[in-house]
Amino acid sequence: MKLIHLSDLHLGKRVNEFSMLEDQAYILEQILTLVREEAPQAVLIAGDVYDRPLPGADAVELCDDFLVRLAGLGPEIFLISGNHDSAERLAFGGRLMEKSGVHLAPVYTGRVEPYTLTDPYGPVDIYLLPFIKPAHVRHALAFEPESYTQALEMAISQMPLRPGVRRVLAAHQFVTGAQRSDSEEVSVGGLDNVDASVFAPFTYTALGHIHRPQNLAGGRVRYCGSPLKYSFSEAGHPKSLTVAELGEGDSLTIRTLPLTPRRDMVELRGRYQELMRRDFYQNTTWREDYLHITLTDEEDVPGALTGLRTVYRNLMRLDYDNARTRARAEITAPGPDTRSPLQLLEDFYRLQNNTPLSEEQRAYAQALIESVWEEQP
Repeated sequence: MKLIHLSDLHLGKRVNEFSMLEDQAYILEQILTLVREEAPQAVLIAGDVYDRPLPGADAVELCDDFLVRLAGLGPEIFLISGNHDSAERLAFGGRLMEKSGVHLAPVYTGRVEPYTLTDPYGPVDIYLLPFIKPAHVRHALAFEPESYTQALEMAISQMPLRPGVRRVLAAHQFVTGAQRSDSEEVSVGGLDNVDASVFAPFTYTALGHIHRPQNLAGGRVRYCGSPLKYSFSEAGHPKSLTVAELGEGDSLTIRTLPLTPRRDMVELRGRYQELMRRDFYQNTTWREDYLHITLTDEEDVPGALTGLRTVYRNLMRLDYDNARTRARAEITAPGPDTRSPLQLLEDFYRLQNNTPLSEEQRAYAQALIESVWEEQP
């Protein structure tokens, strides 16, 4: 059985105040062409369809057009909400769309029933698990998970898993060890981490949330990545479409199809006069690409942004790297703090009181921290 795995469309997103809608329409057209050529039995869209819970009308219109045309190509479409989506709004009309082969994950209620497809090797059960937090599991199942991992374990344990049947899960979570990009939301101290072992019951887990394509758990757990670059930390990372093919038993083959954006994200550095020379940028796509330029001139160049934009029309960000900025960075920029919220509190308490937290205080603080984090949108 051939599946195409997508995620993190983020329709309606703006990057550095530039609307990405035109670029998104371009890449969705490319995706439709690849789906037509590959003729998969199913397309999985693993969350973050929109960039915010209340998307603009233009983003909704683009999504509607994409789903209508995708359904017209014949595959069954399976779609879940991500942390950027409103699960309730995304699920609207789901029962009507079922008739067109578009299956929308409902709001999580504690029960996830599979959709069953068949191929020459038998049935494949497909489970749709929207983005969930421990609070969702607590509300739906009257169970008090101590972590995101435990919440996912409980949610999966409630799924009707048929013995000997191949299983596919679409989910939207952060798996411990996955490589992030700057365009993703990061929780303090990694509270939202999920261990990859929770997905062991599935032949293939199609994940969303992380924008860099990557495999975990030997390839059976995969992030397909976003179809476009949404931060300059992704400038050097090619984008692709993931094709997962399930064979007999546990057989699984993963391959990718390259995606080419209308405008790439590129980082350039050099002196102002050097970057403005025609022989520097001619025969490149830089005049149309989204750019982050770092000037190495020792003195600030008056009107640099305006001047550079006469050549580089989509210059998004301008920085300087010289003796002055490096000295300022050495004074003001601390290294990354990887301590969890509880560790930060413990260190602060120890400094203030010259004694560590008691076990009772520590347990209370941990429960309070998790409660506060879960209530964030």
